[in-house]
Amino acid sequence: MILTIHQPQYIPWIGYFDKIDKADKFVILDDVQYKKNEWQNRNKVRAAKGGRWFTVPVIYKFGQKINEVKIDNSKNWRKKHYKTLIINYNKTPYFKNHEPFFRKSYECNWEYLVDINIHFIKYLIKSLGITTKLMRSSSLAIKGQRTERLVEICKKLEANTYISGEGARAYLDLSRFKQSKIEVIFQNFQHPIYTQAYDNFEPFMSVVDLLFNCGDESLKVLRGESNKNI
Repeated sequence: MILTIHQPQYIPWIGYFDKIDKADKFVILDDVQYKKNEWQNRNKVRAAKGGRWFTVPVIYKFGQKINEVKIDNSKNWRKKHYKTLIINYNKTPYFKNHEPFFRKSYECNWEYLVDINIHFIKYLIKSLGITTKLMRSSSLAIKGQRTERLVEICKKLEANTYISGEGARAYLDLSRFKQSKIEVIFQNFQHPIYTQAYDNFEPFMSVVDLLFNCGDESLKVLRGESNKNI
């Protein structure tokens, strides 16, 4: 059984879903410390002049877990994010297929960041056609830090293979996985190039850029199997 684990990001980039697609189960790591100025409350969409950030404002205290962080709803961020999608993607081939979902999502008054993140992740997994099972680490009652925590999650879910992001090479204790007879595979993601709404392809955007431009072919593009790849 192949498992991957990652913090819940806000409307994540394409590589996030590549890792999910390669696993049988995906654990959303929602009960570890929140990291400020990373990807948990922001991402990029493609605009005319390149990538454009859109950020969910949060009320954060140092040491809080991800699932404890609240959204700062004193700021009118929901209207701005929806407008950002409209401005930049209204003319893409498949935006109208997904517009009602995003409009309704931004009409909701979200309290916790983790809830809107998982809400979007679930929808995007389904829209891409990925069948990987999803669960939250907070439902597993796992203790330990860093590598030990990941190993314990794998053991709890009876996974014999763990897919890790390439960046984790710097801190993972691979000997702990080996002791537990768990194989570690590092993600080797090759970013596809596809037709975007604007000239000069811009990589590392939120996966909605792929979905709005490629529609039902998005998963094949993600896997490098589609003729939509340029």
